[in-house]
Amino acid sequence: MKISEIDPARLQALNSGITETTHLSECLAVDFSALVHAVFPEIANTESATIKTMPSQGISRRMSVMGDLLARHFGEDDLVALRLHRSDTVRGWACFALATTSADDLDAVLEASRPFADDAHFGVREWAWLAARPLVTRDIEASIGRLRPWTADPSERIRRFASEVTRPRGVWCAHIRALKEEPQHGLPVLEPMRADPARYVQDSVGNWLNDAVKSRPDWVRSLCTRWAAEASGPETARIIKRATRSLKPIVE
Repeated sequence: MKISEIDPARLQALNSGITETTHLSECLAVDFSALVHAVFPEIANTESATIKTMPSQGISRRMSVMGDLLARHFGEDDLVALRLHRSDTVRGWACFALATTSADDLDAVLEASRPFADDAHFGVREWAWLAARPLVTRDIEASIGRLRPWTADPSERIRRFASEVTRPRGVWCAHIRALKEEPQHGLPVLEPMRADPARYVQDSVGNWLNDAVKSRPDWVRSLCTRWAAEASGPETARIIKRATRSLKPIVE
């Protein structure tokens, strides 16, 4: 569905913060200015100059700006409480606000991200890893070490977060140069999920490796050959198929 095709009454409900979006077009259609006026009128009045500049910015930048504004006006407890807000966009703002509040503490950012990474809404889960990614990329080896236990979490959403937040190229975010050049540093996160039973996780691991194909195709080919020999189940086969979709076939 195109943004222009969204029913006006539906859009008004989204901009009032009383309901969630149901697909990407609705996520992109939310008017941040209208929403902040409806949900946080005191911030809208105090930060009007900043809010007026947002329509000209991309969605990721607008989320970051709103995170900064919320962090400026609310304490950590209030931000954590926003995980229960009816609007997925507001919950996304909280992801960025909490990442700002704990910007120099990797463990704190990851802990704050966890409930949002496990949110029932697809959009909030994306905002969770996007908000945490800048800090994760500062010391990628340390971050991967912290995320290793997440790969064994009972929730497939938490397991997927560990993969998505460390993708070498990712979507709507800066690339991680260290992992583009040396993707083997991501193995502590990837190896435990090479036969993950959830398609949600399989897709993410496959996409991670497909990112790596762009700069290290030989490494990905070698890894997938090993995985195919060591874990021959359908889960691994699906990951390998997704991981190697951009690889050119070897000409004998």
